[in-house]
Amino acid sequence: MRNDPIKYFFIWPALLIVLGISIFPLIYSLTTSFMSYRLVPPSPPRFVGLDNYASLLTNPRFWQVTWTTSLIAFVSVAIQYVIGFAVALALHAKVPGERLFRVTFLLPMLIAPVAVALIARQIFNPTVGPLNELMTFFGFPNLPFLTQTYWAIGALITVEVWQWTPFIILMLLAGLATLPDDVYEAAALENASKWQQFWGITFPMMLPISAAVVFIRLIESYKIIDTVFVLTGGGPGISTETLTLFAYQEGFKKFNLGYTSALSFLFLITITVIGVVYLAILKPHLAKHR
Repeated sequence: MRNDPIKYFFIWPALLIVLGISIFPLIYSLTTSFMSYRLVPPSPPRFVGLDNYASLLTNPRFWQVTWTTSLIAFVSVAIQYVIGFAVALALHAKVPGERLFRVTFLLPMLIAPVAVALIARQIFNPTVGPLNELMTFFGFPNLPFLTQTYWAIGALITVEVWQWTPFIILMLLAGLATLPDDVYEAAALENASKWQQFWGITFPMMLPISAAVVFIRLIESYKIIDTVFVLTGGGPGISTETLTLFAYQEGFKKFNLGYTSALSFLFLITITVIGVVYLAILKPHLAKHR
């Protein structure tokens, strides 16, 4: 806390380096988004203004992948939150084997998403996957987990829920540990049931951390690419293609840098709008519990 000028000698270089690394690619990408710029076939950059953005906004594929990404993100995060909150409450209540469960539930989060997707691809294999073999054993037909749109989206949501619910469990457990015991003691004296205590005390007091956790997971879910790339490749057709996978296809397969930069900024705008709307909806509720 000393007012020593020497501290700026260490702080400013690091700050300038971080800003340079962050801002330069952002400005360069923004500039590229207003140009027609291809690497294959090679063509010199040519200023086209908002043509890339207009082309994207009139492209049905862009709206389809936006819808697919939103569906996967919102549904998976909603399920993660419900399951995560339930498991966090159980672990906080010191159920038998609670310490073992704490470690076990965190394991999926520690595995690389590509590895999880490779395992899931074998499990959901339509012909030789163990899940379909189990269903065949009980007399049920094989299900097209990876070859039919709704089943494929369901498989992606299942993998997301399995891998990232532990993150929500961990964060909510930390929040539950900070709740004051005297409030529950007072509720018990009033003969409040466990259900009434949850809706009247636990859930409202956990709302700020819940909002933060859901927001973080929602943003991360919108960036999903590795699981989709390995598990379905965006198929069947482009029915499970996400925004990041769409950007990858345009940037690293078609080398259309101008178009890809415009797509990236539209993606940024989409995430920003969702974040602003989400926080605006929650703001009145969060203000009550400050």
